Amino acid sequence: MKTLESLISINLDYIILGLIVVFFTLEQVLGTQFKFNRRLHHLSHNFLMYAVLFVLNLFWAGVVVFTVNWFTEHQLGLLYLVEIPLWVTFLLGIAVYDLSSYWFHRAAHFLPLVWRFHRVHHSDTTMDSTTFLRGHPLETMFWFGFSSIVASAVFGLDLKTLGIYYLILIPMLFLEHANFKYPKWLDKTLGLIITTPNLHKVHHEQDEYYTNSNYADIFIFWDRLFGTFKHKPVEDITFGLQEFNAPEKQTFWYLIISPFLNIKRIPSEGKNK
Repeated sequence: MKTLESLISINLDYIILGLIVVFFTLEQVLGTQFKFNRRLHHLSHNFLMYAVLFVLNLFWAGVVVFTVNWFTEHQLGLLYLVEIPLWVTFLLGIAVYDLSSYWFHRAAHFLPLVWRFHRVHHSDTTMDSTTFLRGHPLETMFWFGFSSIVASAVFGLDLKTLGIYYLILIPMLFLEHANFKYPKWLDKTLGLIITTPNLHKVHHEQDEYYTNSNYADIFIFWDRLFGTFKHKPVEDITFGLQEFNAPEKQTFWYLIISPFLNIKRIPSEGKNK
């Protein structure tokens, strides 16, 4: 338990910075799914998104921690109504946080105002581990904050459970976006339960039929359960959004202001069902 508490106490920003270095390095030396140029340029624009989020979180993270702690101190939530072992609480907590994120993610695709911010993440026409960092700072801040607060309020989850969830979630998000070759058998085995990288890449397909699928961060069975699961061979995927294809629309400054611009969504030419 002390080891677990030590891991949870590590600043997530240090973990993220370490993972950026590890994954970006591995992508240079290992076999990748596809090739693209100007990797450092791609990294710099995506990293600036994270840098802005870091500044905003200096305040927002404190709000989330205070709120979750308040729920814990007042023992609010369904799990306080029953007595269950601690390890079961952790497992349920991870699943519940992931379920909450699933519904926030799904809503982001269908609420026009929220989609204006969420499309920044989908705008990447190439993909590597730094694509995980490409999220509009305002959306990322409120999405993870409110999904965590809602799950804590409804189910009675504490900061320790939230910390374990993020320790699992962050490396998985890097893996899901990383430009590595993954064996297809992975999708047919672990992919029954876990969101494998190839299954997440389907979510980044330019064809809207596939974009609106595979929302789960950790457990793909949420998509299977709620009818939003789809599959497409990763080698056939075209990444990004057509309205963001131009190079000048891939820059940090354009992506930051894009939610406030009236950018018409270009519909897919056909659905590759």
